[in-house]
Amino acid sequence: MYFCPMQAISQKLELHDTIAVTLRREDLLFPEISGNKWRKLKYNIQHILQEGYEGVLTFGGAHSNHIAATAYAAKASGFKAIGVIRGDELQQTTSWSPTLQSAQQWGMTFKFLSRTSFRDLKSDERYWRDRYPNYFILPEGGTSALAVKGCAEMLMPEDQIFTHVVCAVGTGGTLAGLSEGAFSHQKILGFPALIGDFLREDIRNFAKKGNWELIQGYTFGGYAKTSPELIRFINQFYQNHQVPLDPIYTGKMMYGLVDLLANDFFPKSANILAIHTGGLQGIPAMNERLKKKNQVTLQIHV
Repeated sequence: MYFCPMQAISQKLELHDTIAVTLRREDLLFPEISGNKWRKLKYNIQHILQEGYEGVLTFGGAHSNHIAATAYAAKASGFKAIGVIRGDELQQTTSWSPTLQSAQQWGMTFKFLSRTSFRDLKSDERYWRDRYPNYFILPEGGTSALAVKGCAEMLMPEDQIFTHVVCAVGTGGTLAGLSEGAFSHQKILGFPALIGDFLREDIRNFAKKGNWELIQGYTFGGYAKTSPELIRFINQFYQNHQVPLDPIYTGKMMYGLVDLLANDFFPKSANILAIHTGGLQGIPAMNERLKKKNQVTLQIHV
């Protein structure tokens, strides 16, 4: 069992006196595999080692937290890793993101696909098993039954004091795990990072309880989309709490949570646990993108 620091942030949010918000710093779990990525990989790594696979094959984009985490986990655990990467233009190493550079340094090899081929093949498990029979196939984002089992361990007996648990949502594995690990009185709220009703069905494949809800309206236009307002919020949050947030997942979650609090979404007796799921390794690349657009950048240190 791994324990993460807890940080009370209610006072500086200027909440109603009876509402409390605590942040669980899963981002501090491990330097290279922070937050939910370690939780998702934990039991998958055990399975790969127990079954004697040669390595792991998984999927992602140029800035994927999952790609970076899987590459490091494979190196640390002593097996090979193949990353199937969205975008065949990335075959030129000069166009590699810091994420891909780090993943290669940690031993991951890449197979680059066009965006159309990536979309068509990423879920075709038979296709990949035929070509890599000794590799364990891990879905994009890492969500699987074993990943959900790991994410359920984020909640511990002492967390019964909380009435609500909130998290960012990518592929839905973290939310599903929290749903499975929650106590009977708790409500799990997820803030999606991307637009699409398909998430509900994906989550229902793993979360059998009815204790969760997706909170829409805080994607800022879609996956990896940002706005100066969001960036300013993240910078101000860092100044107030010394907690770095990323603009893809945790920044949107916390922005949404603060907005809900300001609009009396929660009962006055709410005791809220917010899960910081990490995802900070992509910040340098995001800042480069913002600079090219002459937009405000993230003034945080990670």
